[in-house]
Amino acid sequence: MTAEEPLVIRGGRVLDPSQKLDRVGDVVIERGRVAAIDPPDGQLPLGEPTVIDARGLVVAPGFVDIHTHLRVPGFEYKEDLVSGSRAAAAGGFTTVCAMPNTDPVLDTRSVLEGLFEQVEAQATVRVYAHAAVSLGQAGRQLVEMGGLSEAGAIGFTDDGVPLASSTLMRHALEYAAQLGRPVSNHAEDPALTAGAAMHEGQVSMRLGLPGTPRQAEEIMLARDLLLAELTGGRYHCIHVTSGGSIDLIRRAKDRGVDVTAEVTPHHLTLTDALVAGRTDPVSAALPPYHANTKVAPPLREQADCDALAAALADGAIDCIATDHAPHAVQDKDVEFAHAAVGFTMLETALPLALTLVHDGRLDLATLVERLTIAPARCYGLPGGTLAPGSPADVTIFDPDEEYVVDPALLASKGKNTPLAGLPLLGVVRRTLVGGVDVFDRDAAQPVGGRA
Repeated sequence: MTAEEPLVIRGGRVLDPSQKLDRVGDVVIERGRVAAIDPPDGQLPLGEPTVIDARGLVVAPGFVDIHTHLRVPGFEYKEDLVSGSRAAAAGGFTTVCAMPNTDPVLDTRSVLEGLFEQVEAQATVRVYAHAAVSLGQAGRQLVEMGGLSEAGAIGFTDDGVPLASSTLMRHALEYAAQLGRPVSNHAEDPALTAGAAMHEGQVSMRLGLPGTPRQAEEIMLARDLLLAELTGGRYHCIHVTSGGSIDLIRRAKDRGVDVTAEVTPHHLTLTDALVAGRTDPVSAALPPYHANTKVAPPLREQADCDALAAALADGAIDCIATDHAPHAVQDKDVEFAHAAVGFTMLETALPLALTLVHDGRLDLATLVERLTIAPARCYGLPGGTLAPGSPADVTIFDPDEEYVVDPALLASKGKNTPLAGLPLLGVVRRTLVGGVDVFDRDAAQPVGGRA
């Protein structure tokens, strides 16, 4: 199937929050774009269009992930553009935004343009990129924001390295505002996180592990929001984990601060009890102190998960982002204190987030909105819609089909998931980019890339 061939996705539940659309119908695709939804019979493509039977399935805009670690350039042993884009497609993501903590860092125009050249040759989904805020992510000197923006950077962040200098953050917000780009920060006070291995609480005390309090996030986030208010800059809160942070975000929005926020599937649904390895079906698959439960920011407590879910439902948190962080086995196969932080998440994001729907805490239409048009709007990206004329980026999934997480079957090079062996509900059946198959779960082999 190529982008030139007409295609009809027939009989699915077409769920497109960008158009407030939720009904059973047909999606017609021509020349790689959405031509119509439920056209009259006489307006169907002439000839014999390819038909995808989507009866009993949800047909949604392709998911958009604004926080993805693709590890290119420099860490291709963890992930590369081929494996990363295949993982994205298998998870229903048709657009991903690469983070800049690579080697070399995405801090100059030449490095960023080099990445995009590789994307053009190797990626099967749409790939955008964030640039660093500071040269080398060293926190001392701003990057040349104008040139990086011209080269395609969608925003600026030193993600993974907190930007401790208030002066540098202020200047970053001022300059980025002139370019219409958001600034983000890994909001953790380094003085409070030094040596920490997990969330500070009853579980860390019982396990004898040094912890980081949620106030480490809240202190840094409060500073950033005040600076965004001072400068009039756009600020995007990445991987929010704390109920206290949500209060700060709500108040900033009420004051008119230009702020958006994301939350990860794991911070919505998993708690620090997972590190103890004995509290729920997830932990039953892992022993205590397993490095695949180590992430930054760390998993918090149930009260934080509940607050995050409520904020996602009411819009205080704008969207879901995966923070997909693949690692090689040797990065995790060490003592917990020395293990790399992060989860592989692109392929498990949908079923993990769907637990909120199945638990009755979020409706399906809201979840789809938070995975599609909402993240696209945070960065002014195309996509996240099935509006006629838009690129035919489509995700077809079954929200009720069981999916047992098997790391060996993940398309990502990173097998570092805390969900191994866990049965979840929610399976992506098909993913299309520009009307071309980039993932078909029923295919014996990975399908080809975009035309």
